[in-house]
Amino acid sequence: MFNHFLRENKYSAAILTIIRLYLGYSWFTAGFHKITGGFDASGFLKGAAANPVKGPDGSVVYSWYVHFLESFALPNIDVFNFIVPWGETLIGLGLLLGCLTTAAMFFGLVMNFSFFLAGTVSHNPTDIFLGFIILAAGFNAGKYGLDRWVVPFIRKTVDKAKVTA
Repeated sequence: MFNHFLRENKYSAAILTIIRLYLGYSWFTAGFHKITGGFDASGFLKGAAANPVKGPDGSVVYSWYVHFLESFALPNIDVFNFIVPWGETLIGLGLLLGCLTTAAMFFGLVMNFSFFLAGTVSHNPTDIFLGFIILAAGFNAGKYGLDRWVVPFIRKTVDKAKVTA
């Protein structure tokens, strides 16, 4: 019943639009400030690898993530210095415009969890909670946005490609 309300009700679409705009603004401004103000993730990643999340017994909880940071992220820091600010900005634009909303929110959640695994709590739990609401709502979250036209166009194009294949 709640899922039906979330995915198909026009009042929930209005509420989802407010949540979507809030998250979009947060993502967009965070990314835009990184693009315009210069950004270097190496300090953050080194700190996350040197001081990983530990459990009550003092053992490292996400050792696989620390290994990922040390063996992949830090050696490829230039890639991360590009994808973090541009990813945040594009996630924000997608959410603000309501364009490819579920895709934008999915990648936003991936980034939120990445920050969380690195030990940054900040506003990530709230963003994750709101993000899952947006993701669960699907098309209805972008109903009052560009998804109203973009999603039917994509569906029509994909259906046409299936017929000709």
